[in-house]
Amino acid sequence: MRLRTSLVAVGLAAAITLTGCAGGGNDPAEPEAGAALTIAKPDGPITTEGNNPWVGDSSALRLGYANAIFEPLGIVNLVDPSAEVVPWLASEITWAEDYRSVQLTARDGVTWNDGEDFTAEDIAFTFELIKDNPALDTTALGITDVAVDGATVTVSFENPMYIKQDKVLHKLIVPEHVWAEVDDPTTFTNEEPVGTGPYTLESFSTQSVELTARDDYWGGELAVPTLYYVSYADNTALTTALANGDADWAQSFIPNVQSAYLDKGEDNVYWAPAGFGIDTMFVNTLEKPFDDVAFRQAVNMVIDRAKHAEIAREGGVPELTSVTGLPTPAGDDYISAEFAGQDFAVDVEGAKAVLEGAGYTWDGDTLVDPDGEPVTFTLTVPQGWNDYVTGISLISDAVKELGVDAAVDTPDSDSWWEAKGAGDFQAILHWTDSGATPYDLYSDMMDGRFLKPLGEAADFNFGRYDSPEATAALNEYATTTDEAARATALETIQRIFVEDVPTMPIGTRPFISQYNTRNYVGWPSDEDPYVNADPTQPTAVYILTKLQPSG
Repeated sequence: MRLRTSLVAVGLAAAITLTGCAGGGNDPAEPEAGAALTIAKPDGPITTEGNNPWVGDSSALRLGYANAIFEPLGIVNLVDPSAEVVPWLASEITWAEDYRSVQLTARDGVTWNDGEDFTAEDIAFTFELIKDNPALDTTALGITDVAVDGATVTVSFENPMYIKQDKVLHKLIVPEHVWAEVDDPTTFTNEEPVGTGPYTLESFSTQSVELTARDDYWGGELAVPTLYYVSYADNTALTTALANGDADWAQSFIPNVQSAYLDKGEDNVYWAPAGFGIDTMFVNTLEKPFDDVAFRQAVNMVIDRAKHAEIAREGGVPELTSVTGLPTPAGDDYISAEFAGQDFAVDVEGAKAVLEGAGYTWDGDTLVDPDGEPVTFTLTVPQGWNDYVTGISLISDAVKELGVDAAVDTPDSDSWWEAKGAGDFQAILHWTDSGATPYDLYSDMMDGRFLKPLGEAADFNFGRYDSPEATAALNEYATTTDEAARATALETIQRIFVEDVPTMPIGTRPFISQYNTRNYVGWPSDEDPYVNADPTQPTAVYILTKLQPSG
């Protein structure tokens, strides 16, 4: 029976403070047999326990321990989207040719942590739960039908899931024999979580959560007997804990990562492989100066992506190089032949030539638009987002080479967030989603499905870029069953993106993670990038099963 009293919680928190849970005070050269693993976040106290794998702000999802208790159907490697899917709770995964349905065969020999057998009915029940409760369909799967035939479940969708295969397969599966009795799955706290995963919940406190390895896990014996999930006050506290070994595994941006973390111990590892997500400068394409494609092209030509990676991101992420905006190497197989080998390069003179050709002039050092007005704009990101603030400052400096005065504004995050959705800005730095294909990246920046009038909240395409050709190509990419047609659609998308510059891609947004090899090895790395190392993702269970003692 797991511990639940406040007295136990206080004792556990004290133990963490004194020992670091994972032998942080030991000589890092001496592995500790059977050491615990401490997984950390910088979210401050987690005041309320919630083990619902559907509710985004539940403690289980915020800290990530849901991913050690519940499991997905398959493991999609977003670091290398071309890699084969690793079957997990589904021993066989077969997509229909049009990706409007998928057949999932329930793995035999799996049990829930309460001893009940896992069956195909549990998979079916989970997807029926999503289908019947739209609030749970957070990735808009649009499930239309769920059918069971023996050990095989067929899930059908309103639209093709080619671009959302990871969203389908990474759904955490819940037990029908528990959740069928739940009145409202959107509010159920699930205090005694039953999952198929390798660990069970032992205790919860506002400082930490303890999980214990199962001795009957279907995937075999586990190297790590105990997991602690700890929430530190902020990034600074988390960085200190990682550096001194009190925390073992995290996903956090660390300024000055070399001196602040890597140099503190030879076992410390910082891994930031690029997926398909990027940071990009959204610009208001409906108003001056960014309603002019020539001006957008010119600004794109003077932004220094290498300087952004080195200074704003402090050398902690790969540089964004391809003019298509696709990070490499994840995007290598998707860059069309037209743009293969074409990389960003700062070209001030070329940018000035583009502006001159479009009717711009200079009054001294000041750029003047074809209407005779000096060109200015304002860049905004929230105060406190230090890497973003530095990023827009670098862009402001870059456009001075064109004679443009770009002011830097840092409002509070709430005001900025509201203005971003409403399109009440000239230029902002923001991110795109990642996924198993380039679709999310391009759709977020230029898809007409996100278009909203100025003043109404948009989910993406904040700059109101309107290209029916781009929207049609994105739709074709997402829905066609013909590989040649999909490739042609992607060529069209990239051509429009490069030529029309709906946004200015600035830098990679990789899967950042930190871990140490003091007590355990088998982590993903550049040499073996079998999955991203973010402990808050459903794929974290794969890592937990691959870890082995370092001794």
